[in-house]
Parts: sequence; C-alpha cells; structure tokens
Amino acid sequence: MKYGIAIFPSKEIQDEANSYRKRYDPHYPLIPPHITIKEAFDADDDMIDELIPEMKRVANETKPFTIRINKASSFVPVTNTIYLKVEPEPSLTELYEKLHTGKFPQNKRFAFVPHITIGQKLLDDEYSDIFGRLKMRSFQFEEEVDRFQLLYQLENGSWTVLETFVFGKELL
Repeated sequence: MKYGIAIFPSKEIQDEANSYRKRYDPHYPLIPPHITIKEAFDADDDMIDELIPEMKRVANETKPFTIRINKASSFVPVTNTIYLKVEPEPSLTELYEKLHTGKFPQNKRFAFVPHITIGQKLLDDEYSDIFGRLKMRSFQFEEEVDRFQLLYQLENGSWTVLETFVFGKELL
C-alpha cells in the first residue's frame, strides 16, 4: 500500500488554495491542500507497525512551530507547477530530515521545498497566464503547526488520514 506524510494547514489556507486548485490542479478531488513532508512510499502492514512508534517519537520531540506564506512560486522549468511558498522554517526542515532517517524509507527524490500546490500539469500558455497574475498577488498567512498526518492511498487514488501525530504531546 502507498503511504505519505503531510501537514494540513488551517481551513483559511485550504480555502485560499482550493480557490485555485479546483480549476488548476487535477489532484483537487484526491487530497486536501497540504505540505508534503514525506513523498509517497510503499509499505506493508509490518513496516507501518514499525514506523508508527517512530513517528510518535518524532512528534513528541518536535515543538509546535510557525509557518508563513507570503507569495506564489513555481517549479518551472522542471514542471509547470504553481504553489503557495512556505517560507523556510528550521523546525519544518528538521521534521522533514527526521522522517527520512533511521527506519524510514530513504525516498528523497527532490530537494525539500515546503509548499502547497495550487496548480499542476498546466499547459505552457495556461501556466504563463496564471502564474503571471499570481506572482503580482501578496499572500499573507501565518499560523502555528502542531501536528502531522500519516496518510494512505485508496484504490481510487484519493488519500485518507490513517493517524495524526501531535507535537510534544508527551512533553506536557
């Protein structure tokens, strides 16, 4: 089965992202707006049973942190993907690194660029038009993140939360 790890932002940020995603992201019906912390990976039940305590440990060692989104950006020329850029945050990068060491699958395909996709698989002209408008817009979001989710993929391609891991839960 395919699994992944993500952070779901607040409803306010999801609503803003979805205002674009419903038109420009073919994955809109498959998963809510999110920040991918670990790309999709294959695992059997035994492996997941082994990873869940590791995820609990990582969450317990992580303090809540703040994410900031100020603009739209893109992955051009690699792909015509447009996203809300999550500003660099050491705690977020540290969380990403912890979920790619030890028992976790080593599936880093790209450099970690925290983001929330709002458009992908766009034709060149469509990309240019949409991104041209979005890069003139200012996005002002700031919020505290205090959890991440382990997701699994259903047969229809959609993603569902298997478990939520709250930061610093056992530190209280």
